[in-house]
Amino acid sequence: MDPTTPDLEERLPLEPQGRDFPYYRSGPDAISVRGWLLVLAGVVAGFMALVVPLGFSDTTLTGWLRALLFVGLPLLGLWLASPVHWTAIFAGVGLRQVKLMIVFALLNIAISMAVGAVVNYYGTATANAKIADAAQLGGAQFLNFFAKVGLQLLGEELITILPFLAILALARNMIGLGRRASVIVAWLASAAAFGLIHLPTYDWNLIQCLVVIGCARLVLTWAYVWSKNIWVSTGAHIINDWTLIATTTFLAPLAAPV
Repeated sequence: MDPTTPDLEERLPLEPQGRDFPYYRSGPDAISVRGWLLVLAGVVAGFMALVVPLGFSDTTLTGWLRALLFVGLPLLGLWLASPVHWTAIFAGVGLRQVKLMIVFALLNIAISMAVGAVVNYYGTATANAKIADAAQLGGAQFLNFFAKVGLQLLGEELITILPFLAILALARNMIGLGRRASVIVAWLASAAAFGLIHLPTYDWNLIQCLVVIGCARLVLTWAYVWSKNIWVSTGAHIINDWTLIATTTFLAPLAAPV
């Protein structure tokens, strides 16, 4: 059997046959504990570069520098941990991958709307101020915002998928769980962590971050679990967020009272 292909019974029901996750199995691409610490250090450093306040107001240039560091530092940590195989989280993009991006984006929008409606019914949901502020931007500024969001969403995928793989390796190799259980643990834990880092964005609304954002993250990570290609989950994330931004910017004013 191909060593990169797990036994069928070890796959999740929602995981098609094909390539396996990188780094967690013994082999040339395996990452050591020290290597995973480097990866996670890069993830933390990238996140801090994005969110730590500066001593002055952000400009277009500093905004792009933050976004580049948000993407670059996790990739640097991965490269230091696996200089030969650091690109294993990426794969080619063709028509099939684009279709997957659209399918997972639409699924994510549907689930997020349903879960968000329930949370809003039983509590108070907090709006994303940055998305709301985008409606006030002019043409060039708006396009710049869209482009920078696209880059930042690649960063968001990196700071989720890399910890997902780290937790998978920990659960499988150090705790001794089976592959299927390890994937589920990594899936849930990385989604919860993704929700928690959004607490400042949503005014520390814990329920919204864990339930609404967490559920959305489960769908986006599913795109990676399905494809083993971070471009697919990134593409789905970009389609999802660009649709949300465009809807908020262009349709919300039409519903405002005159």
